[in-house]
Amino acid sequence: MDVKLYEHNRAAYEAAVAMMGQTGKAAIVHPTGTGKSFIGFRLCADHPEQKILWLSPSEYIFKTQLENLKAATGGELPGNIVFCTYAKLMWMEEDEMAGICMDGDDSSDGSSSADMPDGSQRSSASACIILDEFHRCGAQMWGQGVQKLLSVFPDTPLLGLSATNIRYLDNQRDMAAELFDGNIASEMSLGEAIVRGILNPPKYVLSVYSCQQSLEKYEQRIQTAKSRVVRDTCEQYLEELKRALEMSEGLDEVFDKHMADRTGKYIVFCSNKEHMDEMMGHLEWFAKVDAHPHVYSLYASDPGADQAFDDFRADHDTSHLRLLYCIDALNEGIHVEGISGVILLRPTVSPIIYKQQIGRAFSASRQKDTVIFDIVMNVDCLQSIGLMEEEMQLVTAYYRDHGESELVVNEHFRIIDEVRDCRELFNKLNDMLSASWDMMFGCAKRYYEEHGNLEMLAGYMTEDGYPLGMWIATQRGIRKGSTRGCLTEERIRKLDSIGMVWESVPDQLWEKNYAAAKAYQEANGNLDVRWDYVTEDGIPLGKWINNVRTFEKAGVRQKYLTPERIKMLDDLGMIWAKQDYLWERNYAAACAYYREHGNLEVPHSYVNADGIKLGNWIYLMRKYRAQGTEDESADGDLQGQGIQRKKRMAGALPTEEQVKKLDEIGMNWTNTPDTRWEKGYQAA
Repeated sequence: MDVKLYEHNRAAYEAAVAMMGQTGKAAIVHPTGTGKSFIGFRLCADHPEQKILWLSPSEYIFKTQLENLKAATGGELPGNIVFCTYAKLMWMEEDEMAGICMDGDDSSDGSSSADMPDGSQRSSASACIILDEFHRCGAQMWGQGVQKLLSVFPDTPLLGLSATNIRYLDNQRDMAAELFDGNIASEMSLGEAIVRGILNPPKYVLSVYSCQQSLEKYEQRIQTAKSRVVRDTCEQYLEELKRALEMSEGLDEVFDKHMADRTGKYIVFCSNKEHMDEMMGHLEWFAKVDAHPHVYSLYASDPGADQAFDDFRADHDTSHLRLLYCIDALNEGIHVEGISGVILLRPTVSPIIYKQQIGRAFSASRQKDTVIFDIVMNVDCLQSIGLMEEEMQLVTAYYRDHGESELVVNEHFRIIDEVRDCRELFNKLNDMLSASWDMMFGCAKRYYEEHGNLEMLAGYMTEDGYPLGMWIATQRGIRKGSTRGCLTEERIRKLDSIGMVWESVPDQLWEKNYAAAKAYQEANGNLDVRWDYVTEDGIPLGKWINNVRTFEKAGVRQKYLTPERIKMLDDLGMIWAKQDYLWERNYAAACAYYREHGNLEVPHSYVNADGIKLGNWIYLMRKYRAQGTEDESADGDLQGQGIQRKKRMAGALPTEEQVKKLDEIGMNWTNTPDTRWEKGYQAA
C-alpha cells in the first residue's frame, strides 16, 4: 500500500522515525488540516507485517481518517492496525492490554521480537503505539489508562500526533514533555503553516452581537466611580459606544457581504444546547444569502451517533446554503470536505479550542480560500483578536532573521473589522474607568490586610470590578522603567508598607528556577535535565528547562528570556538544541569506537558501555544522508529546501560540517548490504 505524504509531512515522518530509533519516543505537533493522520498511516504501510496499536479519542474520528485515506489511496487500507479508544483503554486490566496486539506467537513470556521502524530490534508485541490527539491523554482517567498501557509495553516505540502539546486550561501542562520526554520530531504552528503556504490564509471577518449585558456591567462601574469628571466622561463614551453599535451593520448585512460561497457548507459553533437553540432561532441573519437554508444540528459528543452529521456531509444540493450547528463535537480530529467557512458564536477561553474550531476552515488539500466569521458575544471580546496574526508575525520574523525569507509565502491574512469604531470607543471607556492611584492603593491595602501579601494574578479584579492585578503589575513596570507612568518616592514607600514585592511574579520564578539550574549544574556538571525532574524543594526544573528552550526557539516571551538571561544560561552550559546535543554525544561515542577499532564498521545492534546505540545511529546517518542527497537532486525548489531544514532541525539529516567530521574518522557512507556485496565481489 502506497501512502503518499505532503512534503512537510514526509520530512516530519522521517524525523520521527529517526527520533524513535534513538529515544523510543517521538511527537509530531502540526496544526489541524495539515494531514497528520497520514503520517501514522505511512508508518503502518511501511511495516505491513507488524501490528500498530492506534489510540484515539473516538472511533468516529478514526473512521473519518480511514475514509480520507481510502479516498487518497483508491480504496486501499492498512490491515495491521489494532484500534482502541482512550475511553475503552481506561477500563482494561493489564492482562487485557497485553493481549490486544499480540502477534500470535507461542513465546513463553507473551511477547515477540518485532523489527523497529528504524530497523533495530526490540522485544515487544506491537511494532509501535500511536497516540492520536495525544494532548487528550492529560485527562485524569484517560491518562491513567495510557500510563498503564505504557507500563505493559515499556520498550515499544511511541508516536504522538496532535495539533498542540499544551493543555492551556490544565495549568499549562506540556503533554509532549510528560509522554515523550520532550522529544518533538516536528513542530509547526498554525501561523507557520499559513506563512509557508501549506494552508491558505483565510478571510477573517470580525463582528459583534448581544452586547446588552456587557454594557449594563459598564453602566454599573460608571455609577460607582467616585470622580464626577470620570463619571461624566465615561457616560459620554458609553452613549457613543451604544450609538456606534446600533449603527454598525447587522449580521444579515455582514453575512450577505462576506459569504462569497452563497450555497456552501458552513459550521456554526455554539456554547451549549440552550445557546444552540437560541442561535438556530436567528435564521433571519442568513435571509439575504438564502431564505431557505438547509439547517442541521449536532448534539452528541460523538458525531458518529448523530444522523444529522451524516446528512450534512451527504448534502450535495448546491442550490442552497447549508449550515451545521454544533457544540464541541467537531473541535478536533474530524474533517468535512467542501467546507466554505466557520462561524464562531461562542466565547472561547482555551486557545486549543479556538484553533481547533477555526481549523475546520483549513486543509492542505483545499485550494479555495475560506472565511472565518468571528461573531464575538460582548464588547470585552473586541480586544481579543490577533492570536493567529501574532503567530504569523513571529514566524515571519524568525525566517527572516535566519536568512530564510524565501520560505515566507503569506505574511498576513485579510482581517475585515466591522466594529473598529466600537473597539476604539471601548478602549477609551476602559482607560477612563481606570481608577485614581490613591483609590487603587486603597484596594491594594484592603487586599493586603485580608491576605497578608500582594501576590495575585495580573487578571485579578476586585469585587467592584477594578483591575487590581493589572495595577500592581503596572507599578512594577513603572519602577523598572519598562512602563510609562509616575511613581514618586512617597508612593514607593506606601507600597513597601503593605508588602510590595517589586520583582514581578515571572521575575521571582526566574530567580528561583535559575538558582535550581545552577545547583543542578554544579552537582552534575551539565544541564541535561530530564523533563520530569523535580528538585528536593519541589521545583519542576525539567519542565522549566524545556519551556525556556521552547521560548528561545520560537523567539517568544522576550521580556522574560532577555539576552542577559540567555547569557546566564549559556554560562551554565545550557543545551538549547537537544538534537545537536544528542548528535555530539553520539559523535563522541563514534570517535571512541574509531580509536579502539580503527574504523566505523559498527554492528547494527552495538551498544556501548554508556548505553548509546552507536550501531543504530551510524545506520541512520548513512540512511538519511542518502535521502538528503535525493532531496537536493529532486527538490531544488523552495519546498525542497524547507524539507531539508526541517530534517536538520530534527537531527534526521547530517549537515555538511557533520559529514566532514564523520569523514575524518573513516565513515563509510555505503550502507551495510552494499558494503558486504562489494567485499564479496572483491574476494570473488
